[in-house]
Amino acid sequence: MNVRRLIPATAVAAATVLGGATLSACAESSAAGNTAKFDVVASFYPMAFLAEQIGGSHAHVTSLTEPGQEPHDLEISAKQQIQLEQSDAVLYLKNLQPTVDEAVAQSGVKTKIDAASLTTLEEHGNEAGGHAAEHDDHGHSEEEGGKDPHLWLDPVKYAEVAEGVGTAFEKADPDHAADYRKNTAELVRKLSELDTRYEEGLKDSRSKVFVTTHAAFGYLAERYGLTEEAINGLDPESEPSAARVRDLATMARADGVTTVFYETLVSDKTAKTVAQDAHLKTDVLDPIEGITSTSRGKDYFSVMEANLKALQTALGTK
Repeated sequence: MNVRRLIPATAVAAATVLGGATLSACAESSAAGNTAKFDVVASFYPMAFLAEQIGGSHAHVTSLTEPGQEPHDLEISAKQQIQLEQSDAVLYLKNLQPTVDEAVAQSGVKTKIDAASLTTLEEHGNEAGGHAAEHDDHGHSEEEGGKDPHLWLDPVKYAEVAEGVGTAFEKADPDHAADYRKNTAELVRKLSELDTRYEEGLKDSRSKVFVTTHAAFGYLAERYGLTEEAINGLDPESEPSAARVRDLATMARADGVTTVFYETLVSDKTAKTVAQDAHLKTDVLDPIEGITSTSRGKDYFSVMEANLKALQTALGTK
């Protein structure tokens, strides 16, 4: 949208080391970061979706995380660092992707929007030593939990972030402030409707407990009066102990759990192993960290609707 920014010497040096192929790629990112529109770099899909919905026709949005890539594993390339420098704004979620945090801190982007600062984060973990351990005399405790970044899976919190992003866009690009305000209001309305569908759809269920491989659904569970039991903690790649698996199997029998949920961007091997040991079914509950050809929907709203149906089936809603 605006004038080309100077690129830090560190980014130039990195591009030089990578050679001619990278320099060619940098030319492509230069075009991506210096358009006639309000150029926004988003860290991963939930942030890119907000930017696209709020920015509308005035924004040119690119994501640092490719479709199908696990966001936690992202490594920032020299090309992407340069792209950051040439953009008008960056929208990210601090403490989810450490390399993004570092790249943003080192960049000269004028408008830096941290989604985590636009709402209140809470501590969630895999609940080991909590609900599952209530059914086990050993009371194992593996994880203290941490500030949970998965705020977008709660439509209410996501709406709070959307309002903050809208305000930031208005300030950074005042010529289109009225449109950003209108787009934000429309997005918040849709999220409010989604919240209502979840509240109505989950209030009368046979069970309130669901099991996942990755502790991504703490906000969603808290919002709708459910209990998430995660095989792993906030790290989707961690491995559960034998004690944790034993606790979950005991809990599943006591609470009438029927299903172990797994996600689209991480292997389902652990979920299937636990399900087999506990004689449970498996299904997808998507944390929507990225949209791929295997996703049960083409955008945030359609995948959230698919998640609602999966939960209703597993929990036995009336």
